[in-house]
Amino acid sequence: MSVEQPVTAPAPVSKGKIFLRRLCSSILLWAVVLGALFSGNKLVSDYVFLAIMVLLVASGMIEFYGIVKGVGAFCFSKAGILGGVLLIVATFFYISGQAGTVGGSGSVNDFESGVIILFVLGLCVRQFVSRASTKGIIAISTTLLGLMYVAWLLNFLQKINFFGHGVDGNFYLLYFILVTKLSDCGAYVVGSLIGKHKMIPRVSPGKTWEGFFGAVVVSTVASVVFAHVAGNHLLGMTLVHAVILGIVLSVSAVIGDLIESIFKREAGLKDSGKLFPGIGGILDLLDSLLFNAPLMYLYMRLFLIP
Repeated sequence: MSVEQPVTAPAPVSKGKIFLRRLCSSILLWAVVLGALFSGNKLVSDYVFLAIMVLLVASGMIEFYGIVKGVGAFCFSKAGILGGVLLIVATFFYISGQAGTVGGSGSVNDFESGVIILFVLGLCVRQFVSRASTKGIIAISTTLLGLMYVAWLLNFLQKINFFGHGVDGNFYLLYFILVTKLSDCGAYVVGSLIGKHKMIPRVSPGKTWEGFFGAVVVSTVASVVFAHVAGNHLLGMTLVHAVILGIVLSVSAVIGDLIESIFKREAGLKDSGKLFPGIGGILDLLDSLLFNAPLMYLYMRLFLIP
């Protein structure tokens, strides 16, 4: 008679290994993105950038609509993903000048608004012919939220990259990604080492006030150092602007992370996906960038390059 051996739970992964996985995944991904941007060939750089944007938006929206379905809500996921990709592609051709247009930072906002209006009208028509959904308010709202939360917010990366007015968009995009992601690193490292006071445990049990202040300090230092090193490549940037942006982007990055945590917690998920070791899914990678992108763009328009 055989005796069943007790099943032992796998040993928990140390925080150091988790951080290393996060760091390696982030470095690999953003190295590809930034390598494409600074390839030296504008045509290659532009279209690789577009391909990456489409991949991020489509993957992010798939994950978001998966979360929506996980909480038992209905959405038009295929229509939403198609709308998000079309928004990115249409904006790219308009703002980059590839279609013969001269899209300034103001006119592209009007163009983008027109695309979104058509998307909302299309959702209403989709609801008219739907036999699967009798709750139009929920279906239209969740589908529209996916487009706005992922595609619309990420679309500001294109507005930064193709800002115009003599701005080196590639350097501003590099600055933005660096400051935002180092905010994540600062929050994780400091929170892991000395974090004791929980921020909002019902939303994200791992977030601490020590980690929050670590994010602000690391992000602000990174902002000042990179602004100094980049010099004239960051048109309009001064020490004061670098400090303000470091603080604003770090605080917003933490808030963006907490917002995604609300969605995941409601669906009973730890990560939005399993694409990146140590990070999770696309949304786990992008959560801090989503709300930072429009803030960065608006700061550039209102204060840096008015």
